[in-house]
Amino acid sequence: LVLATLATALVATGASALEKINIGDPNWNGARAVGQVIKAIVTTKMGGEAEVLTGMNQQPVIFEGMAKGDGSIDVHPDMWMPNWSAAWDKYIETGAVRANEGYAGTSLLYVPSYMSDKISSIEDLKNPEIAAMFDTDGDGLGEYWAGDITWASTKRWQIKFKSYGLDDLWEPNIVSGDTFKAGLAAAYAASQPQLFYYWTPEAIHVQYELTALEEPARYEGCEDLDLDAENWLEVSEFDCAGTAASVHIAYSASLEERNPAVAAMLSRMSLTGKEIGGWIQEMFENKRDPQEVAEEWIDDNEELVMSWING
Repeated sequence: LVLATLATALVATGASALEKINIGDPNWNGARAVGQVIKAIVTTKMGGEAEVLTGMNQQPVIFEGMAKGDGSIDVHPDMWMPNWSAAWDKYIETGAVRANEGYAGTSLLYVPSYMSDKISSIEDLKNPEIAAMFDTDGDGLGEYWAGDITWASTKRWQIKFKSYGLDDLWEPNIVSGDTFKAGLAAAYAASQPQLFYYWTPEAIHVQYELTALEEPARYEGCEDLDLDAENWLEVSEFDCAGTAASVHIAYSASLEERNPAVAAMLSRMSLTGKEIGGWIQEMFENKRDPQEVAEEWIDDNEELVMSWING
């Protein structure tokens, strides 16, 4: 009886006796990779249950689900700031959602490096002859990929092009990341022009030689955004280089009651872009099983992972 009681108590102190962790699935590879690693830590090292909610990729829905605290969605694995400043103010500053310290990321405008002798800065985009090189549908406007329709960064790049005075020459191509990458692969193979927003960490920087365009230096007041306004494009301005991004694991504050062990582990997770880039390469470019990649990394970095779990 004593042994049975002790065993029950030991199980009750672990994640396995507490609620299952539901992880959102934003539709870019960095988020997916981090989500898989979180799942693997919970299931292999903490004895708990975790699931990546495939298809749960609408970020406003993820934030709202975490804030509700009912376990429907517990984790956003890759919250980019300042892209989601409004969500930070609404959910994290009010205490409904927590966030870890985060890692550094970049968000820039790129061309393939075989185009860098013709275009290397925002100023070059003001040349009608340059814009014409990127006009694939014959409407007189060059196209650039601004991102997925659900991303806050997609609005930010449209605001930038307006603020730089480029709307008469350029138009955004707003499609999913997977659709864009398929188009980039075909264009790169044929050395065709491509202009697009992208970020680090991502495997695309390993696959292709890319050149980031120079932007004007920041000055006070150069970034004035209201992404939640109905007329967000008209009322916002952004005519300078962006600041370095910080990217966070966000999680429901309710986990501190429903699964405190996992909440504590998430708060202590400390990632780098280099690690995440390696996961992306293995999981999504080398087509290895994400669970296998995650578990292999955890085994190779057990001391670090256990420090997140145990503090």
